[in-house]
Amino acid sequence: MSETVILPDRAAPRRRGRFIPPLLVFPFLAYNLVVFLFFRGDPVNWSAGLLAIPMPSGMSWAISAGDFLLVIGIIMLFFEVLKSTQTARNSIIEHMLSMVLFVLFLVEFLLVGAAASSVFFLLMVMSLIDVVAGFTVSITSASRDVSMT
Repeated sequence: MSETVILPDRAAPRRRGRFIPPLLVFPFLAYNLVVFLFFRGDPVNWSAGLLAIPMPSGMSWAISAGDFLLVIGIIMLFFEVLKSTQTARNSIIEHMLSMVLFVLFLVEFLLVGAAASSVFFLLMVMSLIDVVAGFTVSITSASRDVSMT
């Protein structure tokens, strides 16, 4: 039993997409700016109420600053996963920058006291999911480029 690998005559054309930096850098920078400029390095203030929305049930839904930043992070993670499906040449560089951003999250979480909060931890987990999803999608799409018969 022998397997034959059929390679295409020429390389498939790759799209040249625009370079977009990791989008999760925006919540990372926002967290650091807010915690050091406004909260004086105290991560406990992320639970401070930002606004309250009255609900039809008669109760009010309170949104904290940390909740708002996490929603922004989830939206950025969605667009990061969409970006990882592209097969442009610069996607490898974007994946490597996402890995560097995750390492920055991890180092800051372990070494900086102002990052010792659940908000920062969840942003770091989003960054890890971005890295794992990006490489998984890239490997899966690359394996489909080679056909075996």
